[in-house]
Amino acid sequence: MSLRLSYTSHLLEFKFAARTSRGAIQNHKVFYVSVFSEDKPEEKGIGECAPLAGLSIDYRPELEDKIKEVVRLVNAEEVQLTAGEALPEALELEGWPALRFALETALLDLKNGGSHKIYGNAFSRGEAGIPINGLIWMGEETFMRRQIEQKLEDGYSCLKLKIGGLDFKQELEMLQSIRETAGADCLTIRVDANGAFSPQEAYKKLERLAKYDIHSIEQPIRQGQPEEMAQLCAYTPVPIALDEELIGVQHTDEKVRLLEKINPQYIILKPTLVGGLAASAEWIDLAEDRSIGWWMTSALESNIGLNAISQFTANYDITMPQGLGTGQLYHNNIPSPLQIRYGELWYEQGIKWEPGNTSLEQA
Repeated sequence: MSLRLSYTSHLLEFKFAARTSRGAIQNHKVFYVSVFSEDKPEEKGIGECAPLAGLSIDYRPELEDKIKEVVRLVNAEEVQLTAGEALPEALELEGWPALRFALETALLDLKNGGSHKIYGNAFSRGEAGIPINGLIWMGEETFMRRQIEQKLEDGYSCLKLKIGGLDFKQELEMLQSIRETAGADCLTIRVDANGAFSPQEAYKKLERLAKYDIHSIEQPIRQGQPEEMAQLCAYTPVPIALDEELIGVQHTDEKVRLLEKINPQYIILKPTLVGGLAASAEWIDLAEDRSIGWWMTSALESNIGLNAISQFTANYDITMPQGLGTGQLYHNNIPSPLQIRYGELWYEQGIKWEPGNTSLEQA
C-alpha cells in the first residue's frame, strides 16, 4: 500500500499580543501535513508543523521548500512511508524537528484510522484528564493580574508566570500578592524567565524568588552557557528546568553529555522543538535514568499538535501539571474535543473535530 502526502498552511491569530522576554507575537503560521493511502484517500492522518520564530531551528525561509521536497519524494515513491514506523533517513529530517513531529504524528494518526486518536489510553477515551498549569502571559501589571484572578477562579492549582518582561520588583510584588491569596499548600507557582537573567545576577534573583515557594524556574539564563547553568543548578535555591537548552540537541550522546554536565532538577519537553514524540521519549528515558524530573509542554501549536502531544503525555504516569493549556490562545483554532475543566485537559467524547476552515479540509 503506497502512502501519499499533501500539505497546507494556516495563519493562527492570537487573541492578544503574546509577550515573552523575546518580544511579542500576534500570529503564528503553521503547516498541516496529511498522509493517506491511494486505496483510501478519504482516510487521512494529519500532523502539525509549527516552528516558532526566534526559537525553532527550522523557523527559516526554506521550510516550505523542504516540505514540498518531502511531499515530492514520497509521492514519486522515491521514499516510502509506513504508518506507525520510524521515518526514513532518506528524508534528511535531522535539521527539521517540527516537520519530523508533523510526519511522525500524521503516520500515527493514519495507523489508528485517521480519527485524531494517536494513542489508545484513558485520556483519549475520555476517562481521565491531564492536570495542567494555568499560563500567565507577560504584559502590563493589570493585564497579568486579571489573568491570575481568572485562572484562580477557573480552579487551577498550578500557575506558570512568564517573567523578565517587567521590572523585577513588580514581578516580586505580583508573586507576593498571589501568595497572600493562596499558599504553597494549595497553589503551585512556576516561573519562566526565557533566559532573561544574566549569569551574574541570576543567583541573587533566584534567592529572592525562593521566598515565594516557587516550584521551579524555566531557563533562568540564556541557553548555550553550560558551565554557568551547571553552577546554578548545583546551588540554586529554586529548582531549575531546562527548556530552550534542549533545542538542537538531537543525538543520544549529545543529550547524555548535556544532562550529565548541567544536571538540572527538571527538563521541559516540546516535541515541535526537540524533534517529535520518539525524540521526547528518549529524553524522558535519559532523564529518569538520572533522577531528573520532566514535564511536557506544547509550543503554541493549534489543537492538532496539542492533541498529539497530550495523548502521548497520557501514556505516562503523570504526577505533575503539564504545560498543555495553550489551545485557547487563538481566535481561529481548529475546534476539537480538547476541553479544559478545573485545571485539567480532557478529551470530551461527545464533541467532534470540526475543521471549520478550508486550510485543514484541504490538507
